[in-house]
Amino acid sequence: MYQVKFLKKAASELKAIDPIWQNRIKEKIIQLAKDPSQLKNRIKPLKGKYSKFLRLRVGSYRIIFQKEDKELIILIIRKAHRSESY
Repeated sequence: MYQVKFLKKAASELKAIDPIWQNRIKEKIIQLAKDPSQLKNRIKPLKGKYSKFLRLRVGSYRIIFQKEDKELIILIIRKAHRSESY
């Protein structure tokens, strides 16, 4: 299981989201930390200079994260048009 760490901005963005979506996002993050292979159809790598990051789609929200050894670092949680998300 991965240890999950949020950047301050990601944590504040999560708090600003509707509580129903907060719970859905938290469930997906827990599921991601336990077994990322369960969500493989929702995870995609980013391209270009952000190629070390991955993106998890939860409804219209995008969770940008980075996997390191046993640590899952959540960078951004954002609801935006895909041209503005990255």
